[in-house]
Amino acid sequence: MTQHFGATSTTDDVLSGVDLSGKRILVTGVSAGLGVETARVLAAHGAEVVGAARDLKKAHAATEVVRADAKHGGSLELIELDLASLASVRAAADALVAAGKPFDVVICNAGVMATPFGRTADGFETQFGTNHLGHFVFVNRIAALIKDGGRLVNLSSSGHRFSDVDLEDPNFDTTEYTPFGAYGRSKTANVLFAVEFDRRHKARGVRATAVHPGGIQTELGRHMTPEAIQALIDSIAASQPAGAEFSWKTIPQGAATSVWAGIVADADAVGSHFCEDCHVAEIKEGADVRSGVRSYALDPEHAKALWAKSEQLVGEQF
Repeated sequence: MTQHFGATSTTDDVLSGVDLSGKRILVTGVSAGLGVETARVLAAHGAEVVGAARDLKKAHAATEVVRADAKHGGSLELIELDLASLASVRAAADALVAAGKPFDVVICNAGVMATPFGRTADGFETQFGTNHLGHFVFVNRIAALIKDGGRLVNLSSSGHRFSDVDLEDPNFDTTEYTPFGAYGRSKTANVLFAVEFDRRHKARGVRATAVHPGGIQTELGRHMTPEAIQALIDSIAASQPAGAEFSWKTIPQGAATSVWAGIVADADAVGSHFCEDCHVAEIKEGADVRSGVRSYALDPEHAKALWAKSEQLVGEQF
């Protein structure tokens, strides 16, 4: 009997009774928040977890709980990965390819949000460069390591509704920069990347999906002032249906959808789709909608165009 999960389901709920012994799973962004919790629950159920982080010292301290909770052969290995530097991305990917050990699931969890305007080491706008292009190069370079029948999970956000990608001006060279506009572009890119990756790899059973974890108070919001956070909450609350109040998710609740999509959900159901609250989201339009996914984020031709633009930007074809 299929279990049904929802907004309040936790990672432990989703993986209840699931044995991941013998599974090897890669998770990016394991130095805080959702990445640590995702790694913890996977290792606790027996998975061999490879955790990627920019700051290995910080990640080692943050993942003590992962090692403490590991059971049934579960383990954690840390690797260095700075998504804002393609040199670091390529070095990390090349090391994994050289080692030759395959993965059952790759979860692209790392990211930044609402940063002041800046550029990555390679000159890309910070959020697009880190959240999308860094993962784009990293995942494509290790794609052959994902086993037939494996999965890719990209952490996107409801923030994709702030903005579609701009393929004419991806780095805000001529467009006025706004922190959430740039965040929206990068989160839409995360969905479109999953759509095209899924199309390219589903013939061998590898499916890709994108997920919205929900509203969670983590280090992701470190660039936002308390006033900005409250204004965001107020705007969300104002657009909720009558009787539906906004509430923060806990970190175990926030990480549940990525674990569900990567491990538990039916692969054909989630492949090339967008998931939230442990279910596949409906396509919804309108400025006041606070659930669902915008149609532009799932458009297959749009996804192909972003892929081609991304290859052009990074100077590498996949």
